[in-house]
Amino acid sequence: MDVSADLTELGRTPVAVVCAGAKSVLDIPRTLEYLETQGVCVAAYGADEFPAFFSRHSGCKAPCRVDGPQQAASMIRASHELQLGSGLLLAVPIPEAYAAEAAAIQQAIQEALQEAEQRGIAGADVTPFLLEAIRSKTDGASLAANIQLVKNNAAVGSQIAVALAALS
Repeated sequence: MDVSADLTELGRTPVAVVCAGAKSVLDIPRTLEYLETQGVCVAAYGADEFPAFFSRHSGCKAPCRVDGPQQAASMIRASHELQLGSGLLLAVPIPEAYAAEAAAIQQAIQEALQEAEQRGIAGADVTPFLLEAIRSKTDGASLAANIQLVKNNAAVGSQIAVALAALS
């Protein structure tokens, strides 16, 4: 099983990560299960379903839900005060207006994965290849969605930071 080092690190470092969920090229149920075994608290921000990066929907129920920066900040503070020693993953769905069509993205992912396998692309070369292939197959829709989710994550993360600072 290929496990990204950042997932293991989340299990032993008290940090809060704001992201758009797991990349849709990953096995999201297995990723969530692995994070659980590492003691990582996973929460969806304003959603009951864990987001799938380009799409607001993954088909996986979020283990936890937080609604707003104050709730997220309270969770971070509680984790710190309890000295849990593990991280928190706050998965923020991409805004609906920028969400890429999930079916089109999923089709592009499947085609790109098959192409990578046929070409013998492996290891560290897989992700850059997949991202470019998916961008090309979606006529740039995946890149546009990626830019918007980064902006959204920064905005939500800054709101959480302000709320956390107010708790101190």
